[in-house]
Amino acid sequence: MHFVNGRRIAITAVAACAALVAAACGSSSTTSAPSGSGSSSVPQISASSFNLSFAAMTAIKPLAAKGKGKVAVILPDTVSSTRYVEFDAPYLTKSFQKAGLTSSEFNIQNAQGSDATQFSDAQAAITNGATVLVVDPLDSGVGSRIESYAKSHGVPVIDYDRLTLGGTRKYYVSFNNVRVGTLLGNGLVACIAAWHVASPQVIVMRGDPTDNNATLFANGYLAVLQPKFSAGTYKDVANPAGTWTPATALTEFQAAYTAHPSANAVLMPNDENGAPIIHYLQTKGIKAMTFPVTGQDATLTGLQNVIAGYQCGTVYKPIYLEAQAAAALAMYLRAGLTPPKALVNGLATDVNTHTEVPSILETPEWVVPSTVQSTVIKDGFVPASQLCAGSFAADCSKYGISG
Repeated sequence: MHFVNGRRIAITAVAACAALVAAACGSSSTTSAPSGSGSSSVPQISASSFNLSFAAMTAIKPLAAKGKGKVAVILPDTVSSTRYVEFDAPYLTKSFQKAGLTSSEFNIQNAQGSDATQFSDAQAAITNGATVLVVDPLDSGVGSRIESYAKSHGVPVIDYDRLTLGGTRKYYVSFNNVRVGTLLGNGLVACIAAWHVASPQVIVMRGDPTDNNATLFANGYLAVLQPKFSAGTYKDVANPAGTWTPATALTEFQAAYTAHPSANAVLMPNDENGAPIIHYLQTKGIKAMTFPVTGQDATLTGLQNVIAGYQCGTVYKPIYLEAQAAAALAMYLRAGLTPPKALVNGLATDVNTHTEVPSILETPEWVVPSTVQSTVIKDGFVPASQLCAGSFAADCSKYGISG
């Protein structure tokens, strides 16, 4: 998807979606709502039911006996973010177990960055008895192939984290991705001010342009930054093509920085891409709290860069909410039931087909040093013992981080 063509359309679509879900996203206690199936015997949960206790999954345990076949989850890779191994797979596993499925009734795989592998994994899953697929597509091309194949075999698909453009999925589960981009943009602006960066010269990095999420992130942060560029208070010095491969991101940044040595800030869409760039800047003698860099995913390295003063902040996406939402939808579909209306709390627009996709969109958070303790540490997302190891102990002490 080209950013120029996709930006204007996607902003409208997701803005509408955000308005629908704003009141419903969160992690409060389990609540009741009318079932989409109209049956009082169907377990009732809402989009705000999910939290760290996983109690909502236990509440839908009766669905396990009602259903048949397997749930197959196919994750994309281990390069664009370590989240898929460290968090998504474990949280999805816990969700299905709490919901009453045995180890033979669900399967979680990773395509390791290969479209061919992701498609063959989907085919094999259906052959082996999957009645529901949960797919985080590497790109919309392979996502569409998987969904077409699944549809021809009567197997519903849930898009997980990324929306397959032009696809035929049944539901979509993710975070409000334009909101993610807005947090990145606002985070950079706040950091530039707090770090007293004079005459900001910004390199604007992107994720892979084939990833719809990368487009939505860009919609969010460009809406924040463009007025600054237009007014002349910030200068937009470079816009590399975009990637989710850290080594490629470093190459893109080095080329931009070499061409524009006056650059003194970078909008970076995730922690993984940001880490080698921050290391590169350190080798150039850049000191802490002088060259703002943003990030996303609240990785261990990203958080350490945050508390050390080399990264402004990171967008934290409580993946335990997303995993439970996807698992819950899969349990209803496996049982042949329509999920409760209060669970499917929003719509996302497939801009290729101009269709509205029933969705659950969770709310991301911007994390800075002063909020690390109350977010990622409290949630057990990153252990304080790892975050505060070695030279980072002093930074943790400075910001009251422990656990």
